[in-house]
Amino acid sequence: MFIISLSYVAPLDQVDTHLAAHRAFLREHYDKGVLLMSGRKVPRDGGILIADAASRAEVEALVRRDPFHVAGVARYDITEFVPSMTSDALAALRRD
Repeated sequence: MFIISLSYVAPLDQVDTHLAAHRAFLREHYDKGVLLMSGRKVPRDGGILIADAASRAEVEALVRRDPFHVAGVARYDITEFVPSMTSDALAALRRD
């Protein structure tokens, strides 16, 4: 599992011009089962993605295709983790 933390490096008006393409990109990867959760940070200076991918290399390749990355409006930090405890609703994601 991976936490992908996006930080905007451009003004919000520039970020917003790529928002529709970014959301379409997210939808594509939700449909593929790679993305599990996403949302904006508060305050709105970036966002968080939770991904279930086979490798860090897969996540790095995913990030490079994000319209926000292509446009240069966001920076990405990737953290890999192994869920060892979850709520019952997320128990299927645990890899003990």
